[in-house]
Amino acid sequence: MDRIPVTSSSIASAGYSAQESTLEIEYCNGSIYQYFAVPESVFKSLLGAESKGAFVSQRIRGHYPYRRIDG
Repeated sequence: MDRIPVTSSSIASAGYSAQESTLEIEYCNGSIYQYFAVPESVFKSLLGAESKGAFVSQRIRGHYPYRRIDG
């Protein structure tokens, strides 16, 4: 999945597959997580958020099933 670099102290890049409703986030520490059943509107809100890390903590982590993948 292609990811877009973002300006954040905790997130390096984020990508989205509309076909699979999957959000993929690469953190600055190198870990990559895929979050499932995420609406595209949430991805767009993430990209527009002033604080990407706070957005993930408040709106994504704990709200969607996920898996960590090896980078």
